Amino acid sequence: MSTPTNINKILIERPSQDHLDNLGVSDWPIWTKEVSEFPWTYDEQETCYLLEGEVVVTPDGGEPVQIAKGDLVTFPAGMSCTWKIISNVRKHYQFG
Repeated sequence: MSTPTNINKILIERPSQDHLDNLGVSDWPIWTKEVSEFPWTYDEQETCYLLEGEVVVTPDGGEPVQIAKGDLVTFPAGMSCTWKIISNVRKHYQFG
């Protein structure tokens, strides 16, 4: 049985301010969450920019990925994972 190649692929970038401005990140909604651990499934692609915090995201059947302040992260549609928030998170996010 084969698995889709990109379903667990988390893309992490360290963007320039120009790139963030071009994406309009400062106009995206903000989500905050305290230290915790929870399962999550992405019904659609999410792109987020961490303003604060540190998280380890482990895709189901995949390797843990660490993300932190300053990371621009894209999560693929259809991915199920576990979020482990190491320090309180504040992030801009956009779906689709």
